[in-house]
Formats: sequence, C-alpha cells, structure tokens
Amino acid sequence: MIVFSNTTPFIALSSIGQLDLLPRMFGKIHVVDAVADECAAGGPISVPDLRRTTWVEVVHVDPAPPPATLIDLDLAEKLTLHMALLLNADRVLIDEKLGREMAEYLGLAVTGTLGILLKARQAGWIASFLEPVLAMRALGLRYNLTLVHRLGARVGESP
Repeated sequence: MIVFSNTTPFIALSSIGQLDLLPRMFGKIHVVDAVADECAAGGPISVPDLRRTTWVEVVHVDPAPPPATLIDLDLAEKLTLHMALLLNADRVLIDEKLGREMAEYLGLAVTGTLGILLKARQAGWIASFLEPVLAMRALGLRYNLTLVHRLGARVGESP
C-alpha cells in the first residue's frame, strides 16, 4: 500500500502524542521532501525528524512547475499530490480543505486526521475520538465542530 501524507496530519497527531497511529494504520508513510522540511522547520508543536523515522520514506522531488490545477496549493501540497498521482498512491493523508478537494478531483482516495482518529477509535486503539480532537483544537488546530460532533456520534460519543 502506498500512502502519501502532507504536513498537517504529522503536526496534529504529534500534538496529542498519537503519531504512532500512522504506522499502525498504514505501515510505511511516504512524504515529499518539502513535507519533511516543513516538519523539521519547527513551530509550536514538535514533530520528530521524519528523515530519521523508520516508517517514513522521504521522496525527493525536483520542484517542477505544477499542473495548472494545483496552482492554489502550497508547495508541499502540490508536490504531495503530484507524487501520489505519479506513484499511483492508494491514499493521501491531508487536512486542508482545498488540498482535499483537489486530491479527490484528481481521483485520489483521501483521509484526514479526523478520519485517522475515527478509525483508531473504531479499532479500539484509542479510548475516545472526541477527547484528542478537542485537545488538538485547544492547541490551535482548526477542525469544523459540526463535523467533529457528527463523526463523534458515529462512535457513540457526544459533546
């Protein structure tokens, strides 16, 4: 299975100490070097060095002019979707609305951080869906509360 991830799922899951869900759920995760660079640049939420993470494969991409359909995305999103298409990825992990919409438009299967947490809750790997999502929101990560509550209801959790 080939799975590509953008930056935000790494940041979001790191913020709540659940980064281990990625290899548990998907095995190896592919990232373009721009994603590894964004995670390494640091910020308020620390993400482990993806280049030293055994379950992450960093794919070097020469930043060529993106297809016109990808023009409004940031560099890491453009390159992630570009490589996912080139390598016929089974799934792309991405949270940003425009990036998700573009990935779906291009025919890629998409999962975001909320979907990862929902599946982890359904599998019994985490005790709650809502608690980690609300913790991420408290740290400044933005997720639509209506969507969060709707997904929480799927696993019997209500606010």
